[in-house]
Parts: sequence; C-alpha cells; structure tokens
Amino acid sequence: MAVGGIGSGMTDIYDPQFVKTVFDRCSDRYITFSLICSFGFTERWRQQCVAAMPSPGAGGARGYDLMAGTGEVWPHLLKRFDDIGSITVVDISSGMHRRAMERLHAHRAHRIEFIEDDVLASDLPSESADFVISTFGLKTFNPEQHARLAALIARVLKPGGVFSMIEASDPKGWWLRPLYLLHLKVVLPLIERILLRGAQDFAMIGTYSTNFGNAAGIAATLRSHGLEVEFSKYFFGCATGVSGRKVGPSS
Repeated sequence: MAVGGIGSGMTDIYDPQFVKTVFDRCSDRYITFSLICSFGFTERWRQQCVAAMPSPGAGGARGYDLMAGTGEVWPHLLKRFDDIGSITVVDISSGMHRRAMERLHAHRAHRIEFIEDDVLASDLPSESADFVISTFGLKTFNPEQHARLAALIARVLKPGGVFSMIEASDPKGWWLRPLYLLHLKVVLPLIERILLRGAQDFAMIGTYSTNFGNAAGIAATLRSHGLEVEFSKYFFGCATGVSGRKVGPSS
C-alpha cells in the first residue's frame, strides 16, 4: 500500500522500518507532546482501555503489551490488576522502549520483559498469554496487517484469555469533527514545526490516525477468528476500542 509519506516520492508508511524510524525519532518528545496536544485525553483513554478489559483471572497472570510505545498503560494495568505476574512488551522502536524504562517504569522492571521486534514478525508462543493489551498502536497497521494481528492475538491467547485495545479515531458524524480534524492535520504539525523543529513525525502520527478510521474493522476481523468482541466509542468517537476474550474452558 503506497501512499504519500515524509520526503519526496511515494513511501509505504506502513512498512515496519518506516514506522520504526518515525517513532525512534520522536521518542524523546512523545510523552509530553501527546499528553499536551490531546488535552490529556490519551491518558484517560489508556485508563478506559484497561477498565474495558475483562479480568485475566487468578493471580500471576502473564500477558503482552503489543506496540507498547513508552509503556504509559502499565501503571493503569498494574493498578487495576496488582497481582499480574509479568508483562512482555513488544515494540519495534528501541527509542520508545528506552524512554519507557528510563523515565516511567524503572521500578517495575522486574515485572516487565521487552522484545524489540515487529510484532507481526515475532514468534510469540501459542496459548502463552492470559491477556493482551495495546494502546495507540493499531493506527500503524494497514487492513492486511490488522488481519495478521487478529490472527496473532487469537493464537497467543490461552482459552479464556482476554484482550483490550484502543486507538485515536476519526469521529465521523460528530458535529465538531471539522475542528477535530483541523487540530489533528493543521494545528499539531504547526506546533511541531515552530516549537519542536521536528521532522514532521507527529504530523505523521496524525496521518496514521486519520487513515485508521475507527476500530470497527479490526473488531470484525477479531470476531472472524472466533474471539468474543465488544466495540466501544470514547468521547464522541475520537477514540474507539475493542475488548473481549477467547472462548474456552476458562471463560
């Protein structure tokens, strides 16, 4: 899928190495920029993503945070389920993981294992997870990659295992949508260009978000793999999410 990207010519913005480069470059500023420019909604949405996930069951649950970024969901996850045994985080960006462990989560390092890899190329063991969570990583995949992700989640979850994912979305039908899109496509790139003198990486994140649409497509794909799925909208559809479980003896 070739679309316009950063620089000249046509660039596949969903190529794993392109995604890695974007997030490696913006990793040092990602936490502050995303919190301020979303007016704090990204933090609230992470909390809501954790709240939407069914309980992973008995203590010592082990699971994956996919496209984990800076790991900002971990405090919410460990607060709600304080008896989680371990979280294995998978992210393609070494810069994002370094930021997560240095600034936010060094005191939780004994419960967190990191895999630096394209999640779709990772050889994660089948039926190895009690839970899977992902916040704001879905937008970096195209529909074909979403299908592969859904298959991966269905494979790695144990019977009765649970999941929850959330992503910034295009709030079609909301009367303030034009202002939302203006903020995403014009204001944020302008802030980055003037104040951060960046390489338009945060503008690229805006492009990913508007291309994504909403989580209805991946909800249908997850259902096609036999998972129970609930689709949710947050703040008039500015974010959407999916949550549910893999049907099995432990359900």
